Amino acid sequence: MPATLEGQLVVAISSRALFDFEAENRVFEDGDDRAYMRLQLERLEQPAGPGVAFSLVRKLLSFNTGDTPRVEVVILSRNDPVSGMRVFRSAQHYGLPIQRGVFTRGQAPWRYLRPLRAHLFLSTHLSDVRAALDAGVPAAQVYPQSVHASDAHPHEVRIAFDGDAVLFSDEAERVFQAQGLNAFQQHESSKAAQPLPGGPFKPLLEALHRLQDAGTAHMRIRTALVTARSAPAHERAIRTLMDWHIEVDEALFLGGLPKGEFLREFEPDFFFDDQTGHIEHAARHVPAGHVASGVANPAPASSN
Repeated sequence: MPATLEGQLVVAISSRALFDFEAENRVFEDGDDRAYMRLQLERLEQPAGPGVAFSLVRKLLSFNTGDTPRVEVVILSRNDPVSGMRVFRSAQHYGLPIQRGVFTRGQAPWRYLRPLRAHLFLSTHLSDVRAALDAGVPAAQVYPQSVHASDAHPHEVRIAFDGDAVLFSDEAERVFQAQGLNAFQQHESSKAAQPLPGGPFKPLLEALHRLQDAGTAHMRIRTALVTARSAPAHERAIRTLMDWHIEVDEALFLGGLPKGEFLREFEPDFFFDDQTGHIEHAARHVPAGHVASGVANPAPASSN
């Protein structure tokens, strides 16, 4: 039978999101890709340090037990194939069973997400993230300066999500941006029984829910909704998740309070939010990624 990823949670990730290649990347950004390739080749036997999304990937791969693969992680990188050797060597060093990779030497790799049928794409390149989201793939720009995940929960994959424009559509966020908080609260109260449309990360939450249901004796998933909503706007968010038949373990309705300190207490392996201000604050405490979707993230002006 031909190889297939059918039925698996597929995570596509750039090399800089998985490993700490910041020192090498500075050489690349100086405009000398040949020097970058030489440096990576010189360091071939030197494993790269863990990156921001390392903990998330390592724990998700722990769901692969026995003969039934449940999670597939694929390197999807702007690196060149020579540098890709070091990526695979580093994965092997840490015991990460990663076998597939696509290396495009500076070209946008997001187009390969379609044949992979990826449920998540993590990259440090905002343009690739935007393109992935436009193609319907949950994607986030990893902030390399983020604090790395705590090791306090070795048997739980902990993931925190913002609500509007992440799990949910930006319908309510548009009301808030245009008319202010009071109008937003009134809008959400009047529509409390009407589920919100799904946002870009609904497919990932559904896939995680299926993975959790499949179960494993030594690893589980714990999710949190961390939102600036507060009562009475909380009800529509909860009812939306109920309508989707998806449960989250924790829900934090913070009414505009900074999210970072609350996330520090939850200790996620990753946090997703559409607001750069929230991500910049959260990154001081936890691994974080920017979901460049919705009204808060208008498309860049055309250069033509």
